[in-house]
Amino acid sequence: MGFNMDQARGLLDKGIQEAQQVIQDPSKVDEILVQLEEKLKEVPKIGETLSEVPLMIAMIKAWITKDYTEVSPKVIACLVGAIIYLIKKKDLISDNIPVIGIADDLGVMGLALKLCEPELKAFAEWRAAKNAVQG
Repeated sequence: MGFNMDQARGLLDKGIQEAQQVIQDPSKVDEILVQLEEKLKEVPKIGETLSEVPLMIAMIKAWITKDYTEVSPKVIACLVGAIIYLIKKKDLISDNIPVIGIADDLGVMGLALKLCEPELKAFAEWRAAKNAVQG
């Protein structure tokens, strides 16, 4: 059974329709980010590191909207810097090299997440408390 582009497009269209409703409610977006964190933890080896990425994104967004200000701009800059490194084309190891090409990206992201771990943990606790009150 091969990849069916029409079937994939149909699934994506359904996902887009659902997403258009979800993005109208910030708490639902936050719920999805939490679910993504849990799902990424299931990925062997790198999943534990990657599971923190949605939390990182949520913290950056909350800081930008001034919903969460209990974090230093230096921490936000560190996390955004790691994202910029991840999406830019200039890497220590070219992404064109299978498997190891993404290693430097994961290394930079992992280091940023490790350096900012206490702040991410504090944000996760704040978010859980906020959701408990709203829930």
